[in-house]
Amino acid sequence: MTEPRLADHDLAALVEAWLDWDQAAELIGVTAAKVRTMVRDHQLAAAVPGDGRKQGVPALFLTEDGEPVKGLPGLLTVLHDNGFDDRECIAWIFLDADLPGRPIDALLENRGSEVKRRAQALAL
Repeated sequence: MTEPRLADHDLAALVEAWLDWDQAAELIGVTAAKVRTMVRDHQLAAAVPGDGRKQGVPALFLTEDGEPVKGLPGLLTVLHDNGFDDRECIAWIFLDADLPGRPIDALLENRGSEVKRRAQALAL
């Protein structure tokens, strides 16, 4: 049996907590429009986690200080350069793939270079 495509994963099951535009904006200290700009510029990623839900940003993408997790913007750029959309980026970051643990956990533990190398290898 083949592995499901990244875009087909249930993001609501993979990601425990989501922030809507206003919640993310409040945490960061900017407007909701600025959060959308951050998503467009690949500093953050957003998706609709499931049916009947609004688009949001995974809560783990932001630190308590309201900053994107260290290494996340660079990782998102690499994934987008590999042809991933935001939904696929989020799925890849929250799946327990080749790393010991999920890529989001490695980012949170300041092991971003390891994650970025894995993402770069996807292009090969």
